[in-house]
Amino acid sequence: MTGAAAFTVLQQAASGPARLGQLNTPHGPVETPQFMPVGTRACVRTLAADELAEAGVRIILANTYHLLLRPGPELIQQAGGLHRFMGWAGPILTDSGGFQVFSLAPLRRVSDEGVLFRSHVDGSLQWLTPRRAMEAQWAFGSDVSMVLDECVGFPATRTQVEQAVRRTAQWARECVAVFRELVERHGQLRLVFAINQGGVFRDLRRRSLEELLELPVDGLAVGGLSVGEPKPLMYEVLEELQALLPPERPRYVMGLGSPDVLVEAVARGYDLFDSVLPTRMARHGAVWTWEGRRSLKDAASRDRHEPIEEGCDCYTCRRFTRAYVRHLLKSGEVLGMRLATVHNVRFMMRLMDRVRQAIRQGQLEALREEIALRFGSQAGKEADGT
Repeated sequence: MTGAAAFTVLQQAASGPARLGQLNTPHGPVETPQFMPVGTRACVRTLAADELAEAGVRIILANTYHLLLRPGPELIQQAGGLHRFMGWAGPILTDSGGFQVFSLAPLRRVSDEGVLFRSHVDGSLQWLTPRRAMEAQWAFGSDVSMVLDECVGFPATRTQVEQAVRRTAQWARECVAVFRELVERHGQLRLVFAINQGGVFRDLRRRSLEELLELPVDGLAVGGLSVGEPKPLMYEVLEELQALLPPERPRYVMGLGSPDVLVEAVARGYDLFDSVLPTRMARHGAVWTWEGRRSLKDAASRDRHEPIEEGCDCYTCRRFTRAYVRHLLKSGEVLGMRLATVHNVRFMMRLMDRVRQAIRQGQLEALREEIALRFGSQAGKEADGT
């Protein structure tokens, strides 16, 4: 698939660049805007595949770096691919592993050939090259594969970012060539996305995008954001890129998970998002409700014998009380983390439902103001991330 075959714009917002769309994948269509829970090691932390489906999840993200090291692409391919391995019937997007190499590997050496790094699992030296990244994702059976990119944090010098832009473009060309070779060899249609880099240097972002637009990719992602830069600067970058992105391809901003940031990105014309934030928060006893962020470990929850959130239809809120979940969390019971995670994942799906409905009804600005009021003041309590 390429471009228009992979994505359809169903409705443009009455005002502004927000839109409704449909991403067409080998494992079914995905409504956009859409949030992807992160299944780092072929598992969204503490949840089974059927629990994700019950929560309304349509597509998940899995992590190439972690799966490459353990259990390895060969074993996953023997199992029939990632879908069968983890019991998930819906679409899967896999990242390239580049971000984790740069953020997790205790030893790494980056060159134009790829990244030599020391595994955090067993200390062995590993090569991650464009070819290996694409062949691993093909072995996983990914519906959407991401090209290998070089991600830099914030702050970074212009020289560092410029090097990353050059190398990302080179690796993208190599990745796409390997991907097309695999498609021709196996006769299967899958999707591949390229990743824009450039930090907060808008001219470098434009340069990166111009090079990527020359490639036959199905979608375009914005990487290297939500890595420490101020939100206004992030929004400026997204606005600048949106004006240059082709409307017929899906737009994916990597690493966004805060409700206010998600809605702001949707309002700027973006379609897909992912973050570990909802599940990470839950494991630490924090949940989202329509009133904002709530700690379940605080004293106020001790004798609250009602759901975490009145009106929520998640399994946790239908069956258990806020006091009970607090008791589990304070006792260190894994069930407490699971129940909080179920709520947060379902909250994200409800949020995206409301976003799509607001676009459909021409009410996105009203929802944007509501979310900013309830969640914008909570910036800094947790970091987004992949």
